[in-house]
Amino acid sequence: MLEKIDQQWLKSFHCVYENNSFKKAAEFLCLPTSNVSRHIALLEEQLDVRLFDRTTRRIASTEAGEHLYLRTQPLLDKLNDALEEVTQHSREVMGQLNVLMPDSPELAQAVVSFCTQHSSISLCCDTNISPKEDFVDGFDVILSFHRGKLEDNNWIAKEIKRWPSAVVVAPKLLKTSLKPFKITDLKHVPCINSFTALNGTPWVFKSLTGELITQRVQSAFKVNSGQLAKAGALAGLGFAILPAEFCRDEIDAGYLEVIELEYKPEDLVLYAFYASRKHIAKKVPIFIEHLQRQANLDVQK
Repeated sequence: MLEKIDQQWLKSFHCVYENNSFKKAAEFLCLPTSNVSRHIALLEEQLDVRLFDRTTRRIASTEAGEHLYLRTQPLLDKLNDALEEVTQHSREVMGQLNVLMPDSPELAQAVVSFCTQHSSISLCCDTNISPKEDFVDGFDVILSFHRGKLEDNNWIAKEIKRWPSAVVVAPKLLKTSLKPFKITDLKHVPCINSFTALNGTPWVFKSLTGELITQRVQSAFKVNSGQLAKAGALAGLGFAILPAEFCRDEIDAGYLEVIELEYKPEDLVLYAFYASRKHIAKKVPIFIEHLQRQANLDVQK
């Protein structure tokens, strides 16, 4: 029976089962939806059993589909682990690399240069600046910005780049708003939230001893983009925490002013996250090391 089953059929089946969607499975596998549907149909035909009940609105696994998934998942995991162990002994970086990352020109260039250097890599990349927990399954590497302490999860985090930050404001806003001297004063002035703003995350500062201190702020301009946050600050819509490097020209030109408080803003950090498994495919650490080298080159410019 095994010789009659294509491994890709099983991979498509597992992906559809885990996502409850042919469309989402196709996006993850980087295949046309029609291909995934055909794989399931061929598998059902070969096994002579229906694996999914389909309606116009949803799909659900049948009892046979549930049984097939539960029995084959451990086997496929073991097979994948065995193959990844073997690739550790290979000098060549190969295989499909699934990446979730912010839509950043600098990161895009780093990813392109990696694929240029490693022609045997097949890239499947999705862009999202603040990925949700239920969206990350199936990716080899997730790149995400964070400020402050990371939440506990099952992923390993590697720091790619760190940006010292500053509280900045357009001088024209100071003509109509109080100038804060302590972080608690930020509760009484308009502020701009960025990156994790939609989750209601407070601003994060650090003491001289490195202790993290959070401060809630009021904001009528909430964005998940550093570019938008800077544009809003320049327009006088509020105070903002931004990487100093990111707005150096505007500060030097006098379009933005740095606000000194009793605590410094915590650095903005780009992390690469990957699954905490015993055996990791060689492509993952090599990709992360490439990003770190690119970040170091940018710092030295």
